[in-house]
Amino acid sequence: MRRIILFIAMSLDGYIADEKGGVDWLSGIQTEEGEDSYSSFIKGIDTVVMGWNTYHQIVTELSPGEWVYKGLTTYILTHRKLESTGEICFTDENPCKILRRLKKEEGKSIWICGGADVIRQLMEEDLIDEYDISVIPVILGDGIRLFGKRESPVRLRLVRSGGRDGIVELVYVREKE
Repeated sequence: MRRIILFIAMSLDGYIADEKGGVDWLSGIQTEEGEDSYSSFIKGIDTVVMGWNTYHQIVTELSPGEWVYKGLTTYILTHRKLESTGEICFTDENPCKILRRLKKEEGKSIWICGGADVIRQLMEEDLIDEYDISVIPVILGDGIRLFGKRESPVRLRLVRSGGRDGIVELVYVREKE
């Protein structure tokens, strides 16, 4: 069965975006030569799932001239009625329902790219298999939290950690009951 992986960056104080939804605080980090965690991660992915706000930010701010996930099937969760293309599927289907279906299909792992509401829904249904979180050395003070309030704890087991260029990378898998 395919794995569902949350691969995301957050500030040291737990935010994935600033109070205006911006992520410009992610840029400007000096990196060393060599393969980074994203380059390694993306080799094991063939499907990306994201909410409308994440998609809109990618195509209007982060990479307006080029779709950065070429070669990957991408599901954009939105209530907007937009025409899908060969690689980009706009859908208003429940994210949990989509992920349950995709998980049963043949393929590589599935990347949950954002946003916070999509992540919350998947966590409520215990659908995220792996949490791959890069902690960026910045304190925002306010913004969009990666994890909001929960009814019950999510038990995780650390499987890998490391650091590079001031960024701490933590990889957890969900503990089985």
